[in-house]
Amino acid sequence: MTRSTVFTPFDIVEGDRKKGVVLLADHARRGLPEEYGSLGLPASEFDRHIAYDIGVETVTRELAVLLDVPAVLAGFSRLLIDPNRGEDDPTMIRQLYDGTVVPGNYPIAPEERERRLDRFYRPYHDAVGAMIASVAHASGKAPFIFSVHSFTPVMQGFVRPWHVGVLWDRDDRVARPLIDMLAEDKTLVVGDNEPYDGALRGDTMFRHAIVNGYAHALIEIRQDLIADRAGALAWADRLAPIVDAIDRRPDIHDVKMFGSRTGPV
Repeated sequence: MTRSTVFTPFDIVEGDRKKGVVLLADHARRGLPEEYGSLGLPASEFDRHIAYDIGVETVTRELAVLLDVPAVLAGFSRLLIDPNRGEDDPTMIRQLYDGTVVPGNYPIAPEERERRLDRFYRPYHDAVGAMIASVAHASGKAPFIFSVHSFTPVMQGFVRPWHVGVLWDRDDRVARPLIDMLAEDKTLVVGDNEPYDGALRGDTMFRHAIVNGYAHALIEIRQDLIADRAGALAWADRLAPIVDAIDRRPDIHDVKMFGSRTGPV
């Protein structure tokens, strides 16, 4: 965990916006602003998946370099507030996460909830929206949005068998070829909407891709595979040609409204 008196809610990795691709990393970091201390938790909790998506920052930054495309990374721990949730989602500020009670989040006053939305959550989403709009303007086409996440190998006692999962709702323009190309490696167990369902109303993909008709997918990489730099770089190398190939598909940069399994868009 890192803390600083100067705390920024997001970080931008620059790239060629004319290419029409935006990378996102909602849970890239585990940092907290100085005034929040450690939310009452021991430092060891910030080494766990509950604080951030282990390995994702390195994968995303390297993938941005390999593809020469921009990325937006959230700069705060998901324990402070989770940007991959809708503003009305009760799990946006967790009081209990995978067996850990978060003292700094329990109880939480409505005023503090709004403060975290204004200082961290909304600035991140404003940056994502601005980047997507900038890429659309520079490229003259609908952006392709690719969100990078990671998942813990064991959750609540369940050993997850997948090496990687692809999350999606109804728009399969990215998800289907991504699953197929990953599955060409017979050593990989590839999850289709595993270990989570990609239909989550109000999440980052819903907010920035689904409602706009932009092609997108969220990838989940198992954390033990990218916990060290070598593993993270290897996964970026694996993903770069796949993302590039999908980017070249004829319908990827079209606006198409598929709707959502969560309800009307």
